[in-house]
Amino acid sequence: MRAFVTQLRQTIGWEPDAKDGPLPPLLVSLTLVTGLVDAFSYLVLGHVFVANMTGNIVLLGFALVGAPGFSIVASLVAIGSFVLGGLAGGQIGAHFKSHRGQQLSKAASLQVVFLGAGAILAAMSLDSMSEGYHYAMIAVLAIGMGIQNATARKLAVPDLTTTVLTLTITAVAADSALGGGTGSKAGRRLVAVATMLTGAVVGAALIVHHEHVYPLLTAVIVTLGVATTAAVLGRTNPDWVSAG
Repeated sequence: MRAFVTQLRQTIGWEPDAKDGPLPPLLVSLTLVTGLVDAFSYLVLGHVFVANMTGNIVLLGFALVGAPGFSIVASLVAIGSFVLGGLAGGQIGAHFKSHRGQQLSKAASLQVVFLGAGAILAAMSLDSMSEGYHYAMIAVLAIGMGIQNATARKLAVPDLTTTVLTLTITAVAADSALGGGTGSKAGRRLVAVATMLTGAVVGAALIVHHEHVYPLLTAVIVTLGVATTAAVLGRTNPDWVSAG
């Protein structure tokens, strides 16, 4: 129980001398963004994800056999755009590999540009949304989420991938006492799961009860906050910026 509480504290808060510094809570914030953005893409843009590529592969399979409500083009646009975002995130990671603070700040700043473009397109189509708007929004949002996913991979903070929870949930079970493990990382892993769920719930609620642009605006604000915080806290080159 003590290890569980420690994991919670180190994930949602941070200690200046911790190996990863403020990266865990910042990546948790980006996990919230994933829930918000995928809620928008799935509920507003049709049956397509812009962050969860595992889900998109499955949805593409449905579309290939003509299942109603699924689009081959939408799934391919999302997957292709996500790959482009991953390439951009990888380049940022390679360029700033010696400074994790700058790496996260630069990547999140670029992500804000694409999420902001999605928000603008959504605001322009409040009354009606043509197929062209759908594909444009899928593309810019998937690029933004590809950047985020690649950056989380480069930062390599354990159990905080920001978009993929299958292995996280598996680890909660497999590493538990019942699964023959210690369960010492359950706190961090459950924070990631709960955060993405929260993002999805908030995003869906904003779409159902308010305007569909609100989840994207919220995602832009959170991501901008992550970019700013990483830049400010990494400015003095503390130990965590070079730990890896």
